[in-house]
Amino acid sequence: MRQVKNPFGLEITNPSTASITTGITLTTDCLEDSRLTCYWGCSVQKLYEALQKHVYCFRISTPQALEDALYSEYLYQEQYFIKKDSKEEIYCQLPRDTKIEDFGTVPRSRYPLVALLTLADEDDREIYDIISMVSVIHIPDKTYKLPCRILYQYLLLAQGQFHDLKQLFMSANNNSTPSSSPSPEEKNADRSLLEKAGLSEGDVEPLEENSKDCVVCQNGSVNWVLLPCRHTCLCDSCVRYFQQCPMCRQFVQESFALCSQKEQDRDKPKTL
Repeated sequence: MRQVKNPFGLEITNPSTASITTGITLTTDCLEDSRLTCYWGCSVQKLYEALQKHVYCFRISTPQALEDALYSEYLYQEQYFIKKDSKEEIYCQLPRDTKIEDFGTVPRSRYPLVALLTLADEDDREIYDIISMVSVIHIPDKTYKLPCRILYQYLLLAQGQFHDLKQLFMSANNNSTPSSSPSPEEKNADRSLLEKAGLSEGDVEPLEENSKDCVVCQNGSVNWVLLPCRHTCLCDSCVRYFQQCPMCRQFVQESFALCSQKEQDRDKPKTL
């Protein structure tokens, strides 16, 4: 039986300083030995054709499989071996002799960088449900100077599907002044919801800075993701009382827990 957890992790280490000329540093965090393959100047059209081939034709579980699907429609490729649990920092840069300073005006026909993570050991590909991860990365250049960031991340499954990873919006308290104050009607609605949850405003303790506590009771740990808005702001006790997101007031169509009660209990510090 295949494991459903994601064996891949990738983030940008230097988003504020990365550029086409100076390169980019990526941090990987993989559960198994893996390979990181970077495709500079990858064709936008060929990449999405490759994702469709993963669904209908063949599985993209190796760098060679993606290269075949892309028909070599990229400008430069580099590859690195990643040891499991190493959290390595990988520095990637276009060679100077390519003399590439930008990838043209928007809309572009090429992505600056596409990073593919695959499992290095063939046996591991039989264990995990997720067999590769594709990250599409914007890197500022001479023409398009918006900050470096990951545009899209796709998890490719052994069964032929792929999933588009989305950011979660976590609640965090800080000392900044809110842009707008809630109306009296909104305050009354919040108060009635607190009462339904068996709480009163006097029971609420102040949040610590950058807290991950529930925005309603401010006591339980945030554990529930609300869809479609993707706000992650409610604990297990309070989520049952809300049909609208308390952050943006969008109606909740569905929700899911980040971790089970058993995992939460395991992570709690033990008291003697």
